[in-house]
Amino acid sequence: MHTNDPSAAGMSTGQYPAELEGDIATSVGTVRVRPIRPDDGPGLVTFHESLSPESQYLRFFHAHPHLTPAEVQRFTNVDYDRRMALVLELDGELIGVGRYDWQGESEAEVAFVVSDPYQNHGLGALLLQRLAHAARARGFTRFVAETLPGNQRMLGVFRDSGFGARSAFEGDVVRVTFSIALPEEQRVTDGPPASAEERRLAGDVGGPVSASEATPSTDVGPE
Repeated sequence: MHTNDPSAAGMSTGQYPAELEGDIATSVGTVRVRPIRPDDGPGLVTFHESLSPESQYLRFFHAHPHLTPAEVQRFTNVDYDRRMALVLELDGELIGVGRYDWQGESEAEVAFVVSDPYQNHGLGALLLQRLAHAARARGFTRFVAETLPGNQRMLGVFRDSGFGARSAFEGDVVRVTFSIALPEEQRVTDGPPASAEERRLAGDVGGPVSASEATPSTDVGPE
C-alpha cells in the first residue's frame, strides 16, 4: 500500500522491486523492462536528446531539447511506491520510459514516451499495462493523464487499453481518467501481463503509438 507522505517524493528510498524486471519478445526484438535506477541519469539524458522536437514538445507542451540536472535527479530517483518509473531497453539502449506519480488517495498520474525509431510498435501500450500492474500491487485504483487535443494516437492508446478510459477537455488539454482495478474474479491471480498478451501489445497488432506516446505535463512526465 502506498503512503501519502509528500516528503517521500524525490529520492529512491524504497527497495528496488526486482520482481518488475522481465524480458519481452516484441516486433523490434527482445526488450528488457525494469524499474528505473538513480544511475540511469546519463542514459536518460541521451534518450531525451534523441527524441524528435515533436516528441519533446508533446512531453513538455513547449520546446525542451535538454533536461536540467534537477529534472534528471527527479526522474531517476523514485520511491518505487507512490512514484514509480519503468524503462524499456533494447540491446542496452534505453528506448522507452513510463511512470506514475501519486496524486492523492489511490489515484496516480501516468505518462510514457518511446524513442521515435521504435514508435508504432505498441511499446507505449506495453508500458501502460506494466505500470497498471505495479500500481495495483501498491494500492492504486485509478490513473489520470493529460495530453494535447490533437494527440489522437495517444488518446487511442488509452481508449484501446481495455480500462474504459474517459476523456474531457480541461482548458487547452484533454484529461483522461480510468480505473485500473481488476474485476473480482481476476484479483486472486493478478500478475504481470501474460507473455502472449505482451507480445500482442508490443507487436504491430497492439495499436500504433507514435510521437504521441508522450503524455506531457509541466511537473509530472514520462522521464
